[in-house]
Amino acid sequence: MFTGLVKEIGKVVSVRSNAEGKLIEVSSKELLPEIAIDDSVSINGACQTAVKLTDSTFVVQTVHTSLEKTTLGSLRTGDEVNLELALRASDRLGGHIVQGHVNDVGQIIQIQSRGNNYLVTIKVSPKQMKYIVKEGSITIDGISLTVADVFKADCSFQLSIIPHTWQNTVLRNRRVQSLVNIEVDILGKYIENLLFNGARRSNGASTHNLESFLND
Repeated sequence: MFTGLVKEIGKVVSVRSNAEGKLIEVSSKELLPEIAIDDSVSINGACQTAVKLTDSTFVVQTVHTSLEKTTLGSLRTGDEVNLELALRASDRLGGHIVQGHVNDVGQIIQIQSRGNNYLVTIKVSPKQMKYIVKEGSITIDGISLTVADVFKADCSFQLSIIPHTWQNTVLRNRRVQSLVNIEVDILGKYIENLLFNGARRSNGASTHNLESFLND
């Protein structure tokens, strides 16, 4: 589990294909002393496992499923990535509960300057929109952010990014049409599951009505 607070920007040193997928090697200065083999590391919001360490880098084995369902498959040598280590029991939960399970790959469709802030609009798959609510939490490339607005008609939402977040995460490299990893707030999925199962135990009509409500 993670918090969505990026602790360091790492850099991809090498990407090598193998039978399981790809071995991605990332340089790290601040977090590397805390990383051990088998530790979980969030790379742009995708939970990965460290399989090898060197004096200045760590290596993760990214499997085919992760390569297909996240932006990790498009990483190249020299790319910057957001890094966060798994939450410890003694840590403060400064962001929100983040699993490191990417639900969708969104596309940035607009970036606007608003004073010192940046308004970023991202388009996602229609099936994810029901989990995205105004002033709710969402994770973009491993960053815990608050949804500023929702545009259901075109399956998009807007974020207001403060200068510190923009400058200290890989958002500083993102442009219109850039792809980003999306993780919706897991609480929404739990609530949906509880409501759906409760209605199903009640009767079929209730289940049908609830499905229609959730899809709307």
